[in-house]
Amino acid sequence: MIYFASDIHLGGGTPAQAQLAERAFCRWLDMVADDATEIYLLGDIFDFWFEYLRVVPQGFSRTLGRLATLHDRGIRVVLFSGNHDMWTYDYLTRECGVEIVRKPEVVRVGGVDLHLAHGDNMNIKGQPMLRAMNAFFRSRMARWLFRWLVHPDVAMKFGLWWSGKSRKSHGGELITSDRLDYLVEYARNYHAEHTDVCRYIFGHMHLAHRVTDDDVDVLFLSDWSGDKATYATLDEDNNLELKTFDIDETISRASR
Repeated sequence: MIYFASDIHLGGGTPAQAQLAERAFCRWLDMVADDATEIYLLGDIFDFWFEYLRVVPQGFSRTLGRLATLHDRGIRVVLFSGNHDMWTYDYLTRECGVEIVRKPEVVRVGGVDLHLAHGDNMNIKGQPMLRAMNAFFRSRMARWLFRWLVHPDVAMKFGLWWSGKSRKSHGGELITSDRLDYLVEYARNYHAEHTDVCRYIFGHMHLAHRVTDDDVDVLFLSDWSGDKATYATLDEDNNLELKTFDIDETISRASR
């Protein structure tokens, strides 16, 4: 079985909330480890992540241990970086065996082609300011400046504050299926040029949803802020499904 999840936002909220979220995610990893051959994590697994040359964020020991154990058992784990954890370098690969993918990619999985991506920074040609911001924050210069000019303690405090500010600014928004249209449009446009790619999986928008027509099958994964999380599976017969996982309802609600 092949599994797909996104938007756990580990480390977000209060320390107690962050611990509850991590425990829930670890329970899910323990569950899927029974029959998983590959696990794809489609971004924003961490609420904020940044690696200095010899310093990494604290607070994720359970998760990192689980990921390393999965790798040691021969289960492939692939992380597609999102807008909250785009500043990953090689630590997760060296220490945990996690493969890092930094942009949307078509992957041959279980005999079918899947287009996988977090979902941010896509189909934004008509938004020059957003394109410019995304290009800067993903640049080597931004990483270099942040690494050498900001002390790690200050960096983590700032990063978590920025992520928290984003959650609060979007916290009152009602995310409906029409907000996903830009990614459905992206999928249809991509399929028009690559007719063999029909299946797409995204995170980012925190709303579980599925759009299927004659051309494309587009799945959206939920975040892990409610009492249930929605993830996807691909079985040996190439059936792609959305499934739910029970989460402790005391985990605080978070949004993009």
